[in-house]
Amino acid sequence: MIEAYRLYQEWVAKTLHGGGPERIKAQHERGKLTARERLEILFDPDTFEEWDRFVEHRCYDFGLDKQRPLGDGVLTGYGKVNGRPLFAFSQDFTVFGGSLSETHAAKICKIIDKAMETGIPVVGLCDSGGARIQEGVASLGGYAEVFKRNTIASGVIPQISIIMGPCAGGAVYSPAMTDFVAMVEATSYMFVTGPDVVKTVTSEVVSSEKLGGAKVHNSVSGVAHLSYASDYEALHEIRRLLSFLPNSNRENPPLFQTGDPIIRDDSSLNRLIPENPNHPYDMKEVILTIVDNRDFFEIHPFWAENIIIGFGRISGQTVGIVGNQPMILAGCLDINSSRKAARFIRFCDCFNIPIITFVDVPGFLPGVDQEMNGIITHGSKLLFAYAEATVPKITIITRKAYGGAYDVMSSKHIRADVNYAWPGAEIAVMGSKGAVEIIFRSEKEDPAKIAALTENYREKFANPYVAARYGYVDDVIMPHQTRQKIAKSLEMLKNKSIVNPWKKHDNIPL
Repeated sequence: MIEAYRLYQEWVAKTLHGGGPERIKAQHERGKLTARERLEILFDPDTFEEWDRFVEHRCYDFGLDKQRPLGDGVLTGYGKVNGRPLFAFSQDFTVFGGSLSETHAAKICKIIDKAMETGIPVVGLCDSGGARIQEGVASLGGYAEVFKRNTIASGVIPQISIIMGPCAGGAVYSPAMTDFVAMVEATSYMFVTGPDVVKTVTSEVVSSEKLGGAKVHNSVSGVAHLSYASDYEALHEIRRLLSFLPNSNRENPPLFQTGDPIIRDDSSLNRLIPENPNHPYDMKEVILTIVDNRDFFEIHPFWAENIIIGFGRISGQTVGIVGNQPMILAGCLDINSSRKAARFIRFCDCFNIPIITFVDVPGFLPGVDQEMNGIITHGSKLLFAYAEATVPKITIITRKAYGGAYDVMSSKHIRADVNYAWPGAEIAVMGSKGAVEIIFRSEKEDPAKIAALTENYREKFANPYVAARYGYVDDVIMPHQTRQKIAKSLEMLKNKSIVNPWKKHDNIPL
């Protein structure tokens, strides 16, 4: 028995050192933590239970029969984050560059399968050179097995990817199918084809950072949702993100005792909206004032900034927040903002998270580029997502709600539960001046008359009371009442039950 214990200790020791001290040193010199160090930060202390640490690859070609590191380049297992369960895998770049083999993929598939069975989220820490070329199609098959599980798990358990090194070729599709993608600045990148292939095929010369770095995917492509300065910061912020989410679609998000009273002095909101309707204000200030302890976890902060999305809490209850941002493009809806908000709304609906919508939207962004690139289809994604969602939906019109954008932004007509408007809200087909110039075309040459007609139109239509008379707005409230009204509405809606007609799945305009 003593010999068995000694042998056990030897085997365990072999699993702890990855690709060896030189490769670990190289990893640290790049500003990157090792796979095991990352898991130690992600999980609560002494809670991580590792699986399959003695697994070896099964390839005998190209000299791999002489290299059989235990674990095969990925650490997998489960533990607790903030006292709640989590499965995770962490690719080890010090072992074969973190490349994915048949057994490497099988380890990942194993924890995703178990996560679905038990209703526990999965976080993937990606740091891999891609498919293990020596294994050929077996490696490609491994990727496809992971993709299949990402697809089946979608909407069942939250899936989060943190890109902490290279992620290229087929490797990019697994993170892309997960719910949230975070990247680490300067050390991570994602692309389908790398700089060398791009140069060969198109003659374009570009660096890995310019082609697929964190800045590109967080601000240009929208592939990534979050960007962090270091591995350490990324892991701590993902711990924070997980605190807002339920473990699965069978649960509600956790309740927190935040200590922030529902009735408090929010009178600053009464002074936030400028007198001039064409002047901007920061919708983030509205959101921060209303959520518990000004704690707002923003998603996609650098992409499609004309709309804001993210998580907050009201009375300790997680809510998903969507808000037009007047500071950017006057808060207009365009292709990217529609895509951004639609996917977020669908995530919230999957995981029983109520949706709070703050509306200040002058319409859809006009332009040839928008029309040619499909604003009709992309805008309809947002409309579809709101109309389909069955979670509690509360809408606050803070200023403008014009045209079709009024309908799209969680209006009563597409099944919003409670709709409020602030006293200065304008709910109309379009702005007063534009409407008058169309209705009274023949009077265009008389500025004084146009001004009088514009004021008359504003009094009749550019206010919340017409919509309130129709019941399209449930109440007109003072801005400082907003937090209290939302909290009461959430309490009233906590047992809401609405079921869409049976279908295999919908056909959202992708």
